[in-house]
Amino acid sequence: MSKIITLTKSFAKSKTVYDLPESFDGINQHNLYLYVKSYLSGIRANTALTKNRSAVRGGGKKPWAQKGGGRARAGSKRSPIFVGGGQAFGSTKRNYEQKINKKQKFLALKYAISEQAKKSAFFAIDKISVESGKTKDARKIFDKLNQRDLLIVVENLEEKTYLAFRNIQKCYMIEKQELNAYLIAAYRSVLMEKSVLDSLTKEV
Repeated sequence: MSKIITLTKSFAKSKTVYDLPESFDGINQHNLYLYVKSYLSGIRANTALTKNRSAVRGGGKKPWAQKGGGRARAGSKRSPIFVGGGQAFGSTKRNYEQKINKKQKFLALKYAISEQAKKSAFFAIDKISVESGKTKDARKIFDKLNQRDLLIVVENLEEKTYLAFRNIQKCYMIEKQELNAYLIAAYRSVLMEKSVLDSLTKEV
């Protein structure tokens, strides 16, 4: 059974641990692969565009007579074989979205949480708050955890706390509704409020 490290108010490791439900164990990692693939496909810019022969300007007149010139027949200067002609098989806007079932999303989230817990890189605390709103105070919290990077998940985003963590390069703070399996897997460690963790273990 995977265990999550709990922290005290001073962000020191507590003796008690948070046990994940048994349903978080034994999940196939392929569910996470499918979710990440779907997530990254969905955020593609999809701005690539080239003009095909129907979109290139001009080319209404036949370049030369069909016969008698000794050259290959040509019907339009917009053909891809001419300089300035349309692009053959060029990039066009397309739908990159890949469908994934709701059940697979839940399994991917469970697996990502479980893997972070197995690596002792998942931390839970009652409340995350920096009342001063200063980055130096947020930096002390980050340094106490001694992690290379950190995803922070809170129930409700407080402006001062967000501003305090915003300027720390390897920290990213989000609200509960923004959480997904990709973000958990992308960071080497996670710090989450217990209220969020409780609701997640009940939901998934």
